[in-house]
Amino acid sequence: MANKLDPMDLKQILTLHIDGYSNRKIGSVLGISRNTVNTYMQLFAGSQYSFKELLDFDTAALSELFSSHTTLDTVRHNELMLYFEGVNKARNHPGFTFLYHYQQYVELAADPYSYTQFLEHYRRKYPKEKGSMKLQHIAGQEMFIDFAGKKLQIIDKHTGEVVSIEVFIAILPCSQYTYVQACMSQKCEDMISCCTNALRFYGGVPKAIVSDNLKSAVNRSSRYEPDINRSFKDFARHYNCVINPTRSYSPQDKALVENAVHLAYQRIYYPLREMTFFSLEDLNREITVLLERYNNLLFKRKESSRIELFQLIDRQYLKALPADTYELKDYKRAKVQKMGYVYFSPDKSYYSVPFRYIGKETTIHYTKSRVEVFYHHERIALHQRNLIKGSYVTNTYHLSSTHKFYSEWNPEFFKKKALAHGEYILACIEKILASQDYPEISYKRSLGISKL
Repeated sequence: MANKLDPMDLKQILTLHIDGYSNRKIGSVLGISRNTVNTYMQLFAGSQYSFKELLDFDTAALSELFSSHTTLDTVRHNELMLYFEGVNKARNHPGFTFLYHYQQYVELAADPYSYTQFLEHYRRKYPKEKGSMKLQHIAGQEMFIDFAGKKLQIIDKHTGEVVSIEVFIAILPCSQYTYVQACMSQKCEDMISCCTNALRFYGGVPKAIVSDNLKSAVNRSSRYEPDINRSFKDFARHYNCVINPTRSYSPQDKALVENAVHLAYQRIYYPLREMTFFSLEDLNREITVLLERYNNLLFKRKESSRIELFQLIDRQYLKALPADTYELKDYKRAKVQKMGYVYFSPDKSYYSVPFRYIGKETTIHYTKSRVEVFYHHERIALHQRNLIKGSYVTNTYHLSSTHKFYSEWNPEFFKKKALAHGEYILACIEKILASQDYPEISYKRSLGISKL
């Protein structure tokens, strides 16, 4: 029989499995053998509940459900419960953080729980009361984002004009590891570009991005079901995470990132106050230097910096970045024309779709490099974007047999057919092709001669 586990480990196994981790990877992350993970996965699969339903159980209920296969180290648990009494007394002190007390606990305990388990056991001992609360955060769970209220400036070196610059800020709440970038606007394309760079900076993807109801992220804010911007949804889908706007009337949700903005004013804005920049690139280069210095500063009352806590706590729980970087998408509606093409208005060009969709209404998803055509949420065509106005981009597999034949028409096509009938026919066809300004007329005459 595999080793018995602490009930908290069952929750972590379920969470990692739902996130797509293999049994081997789960064992590696949690520090338990793969055989033990295999055994518990079989137990979960054999229960009457789905994996997501099991994850909704609290730790005590899971322990009872698999009571013969779990164990609770009484000495270790009692030691933690005793330590929590001091933690709870300190909760209302200014500057209180669970992370600070967890680090003290790790130094004192012979066999400490993980930070996630530490928070879960505390939650069970001291259930949340209704009303305002100090939010607890799970490692690798969220990335908070916002734009600073105050702007920076650059000088247009050609006109001397002072240009106001927005500042994007992202933070991982557990380690408070911070990313800062200057950008031209708060528009969706700039926000998504900043988010992409933030994920690259962290080297991984959290489960959720918390957006503080930014206008570029949320079309319509709501306490319960906000309407997320379509492009931002697509960005989240690409990076396998979700968008979770803060509640419109809940300042507790916003406190962490707003504090990060305040600290950015102190650590980044203030040192920049007497510097002059003539490009966004130069400004961001200096921000990167100051940001590195800021993230390496030790916290007050702690012997760790933001980057050290990130390496210790958050990094291992972030999901891997996808192989390719997200390209911002835009959308257009288009009806498939009789020849089997959709008209793409931004470039005034045409793209083929399978001929069976002629007459259907479609949606075009496009980026700087490619064009996708969807019918009822199913992709029916994919093309490399052609920026030449008036061009026809064709996949011959899309065309009917008649259309395929016409698509092959060009001077070389008719010369090749003529050569098969001899040099005299070839000379005649070449003369016809050269005599007409409108090529389709000469094509039809050439076809007629070739069939004689």
